[in-house]
Amino acid sequence: MAFEDLAARNTGQNILEIVRHALPDLRKSERKVANRVLEDPNRILNAALAEAAALSDVSEPTVIRFCVAIGCTGYQEFKLKLAHSLALGTTATHSVLSKDDTTAELVEKIFGYTMTSLDWARSHLNTEALGAAIGLLSQARSIEFFGLGASGIVALDAQQKFPLFGVPCGAQADTHQQLMTASMMQTGDVAVIFSNTGHTIAMIEVAEIARKSGAKVIGVSGSKAPLLDYCDVAILVETLDNTDIYTPTISRIAALVVVDILCSAVGLRRDAEHGQRFENMKQLLRNQRLDGPKRPS
Repeated sequence: MAFEDLAARNTGQNILEIVRHALPDLRKSERKVANRVLEDPNRILNAALAEAAALSDVSEPTVIRFCVAIGCTGYQEFKLKLAHSLALGTTATHSVLSKDDTTAELVEKIFGYTMTSLDWARSHLNTEALGAAIGLLSQARSIEFFGLGASGIVALDAQQKFPLFGVPCGAQADTHQQLMTASMMQTGDVAVIFSNTGHTIAMIEVAEIARKSGAKVIGVSGSKAPLLDYCDVAILVETLDNTDIYTPTISRIAALVVVDILCSAVGLRRDAEHGQRFENMKQLLRNQRLDGPKRPS
């Protein structure tokens, strides 16, 4: 695969992630630059072109070729992207898991990877889109959540928080039930569709059917994708997910955080009566615990 194609595919990712993925296909001299960057990104960030070349034991033109190979126009653009990546904190690149890792190292890497990617997702969230979604959910007659696979878990989590939304909520797992539910929605209902890729055919069909039935549709996706063309409100939740078999599913965790934002915001908009009912419900749950209030004998 051409490096230009690789860079285009990874547009928006942490530049260190791009370097790591490109590493096996780089020329030998360019790999020396890449390895130096991955070993000590802060040192390269503060180095001029000549110094970066010296640190990598290559020529200055080789450093430029390396930058172009990973999708940058030159050394200065590469340094800008590197600075942005390092501003996130612990880089996902340095959280690559190995069979030789100790338990302590796995803990450090997975927590670091997760927090870095969540910080990335937070910095890219469109608060105006979130506000529009909160407005629709606050006025909804009922809410249906849709998703498949890992996104289906997010939909079920959202449905479980129905007391905060304050209206009937559903989350069907079966694709036939999803289509049936979408077709029965009406004006005043809201459909929330989760799909990290945004390319899942079943979810696109659900969005199209729900919208034709009169419902408002909110799409939550990890990238600009066909699903969002069928949604009234599009929420992008960009993460640093890659295809490494041992990489945690950050996209699901980020989507769960977005669910918490939506349900908390809607709950705060409800009136005092709803707040009291919610508190009563929480008290009932507390009564079910061993350390809760004693029941009368």
